[in-house]
Amino acid sequence: MTLGYAFKRIDRHGKARYTACYEDLKGKITSAGTFSSKKEADRAWQRAEAEVGKGRDLNLKRGRQTFKKYVEETWLPNHEVEPSTMQSYHYSIYKHVMPEFGAMRMMDILPEHVRAWISGMKKNGVSAATIRYNKVVLSAIFTTALNDQVTYIHPCKGVRTPTVPEKPLEIISPEQFDDLYHALPDADSKLLVETAIETGLRWANSPNSAVATSRPAPAS
Repeated sequence: MTLGYAFKRIDRHGKARYTACYEDLKGKITSAGTFSSKKEADRAWQRAEAEVGKGRDLNLKRGRQTFKKYVEETWLPNHEVEPSTMQSYHYSIYKHVMPEFGAMRMMDILPEHVRAWISGMKKNGVSAATIRYNKVVLSAIFTTALNDQVTYIHPCKGVRTPTVPEKPLEIISPEQFDDLYHALPDADSKLLVETAIETGLRWANSPNSAVATSRPAPAS
């Protein structure tokens, strides 16, 4: 049974406007937008009803909120991460993300806008690693928004970032190894270094133990 309809009203200029109305998941009559023609309004409430039929709560009011409002009032206060990570998120959001998307409505942000943003950062000399991290943060925001049905597309999906070049591995010379080896204080230290250099491992301290990580051995 169809419950949606287009409600006609006259605006202050005397022109007819049509509000698309549909019944949401809670049985409440909700607006799917106001249009200049009944045909557009009918399409809007029909689309809304189709989403409700899929079990989606198509509340356009939530999608119409600005990116800034959603991030500051919903996402940041409820996003559980380590304090250091949150500090990094704040810097990325307010330095790179908010200036681009802050004034836009959540429902209006599309993949093309994300691509243009990435291209702009690249032209402005932002490093590939920073661009990638900024996109990770933006993607995390929209993953939550998509799960919470604030928006029905994920604008970061399929959008690529510049390749981050791998840092070249520094390998010490035999002479440098000799200098290090002969400067060691005792036999135990020398044994550890001999083990590391012969097996191609790098030894590092962790809070509870020594951890060995694969590394190519230096040329002999």
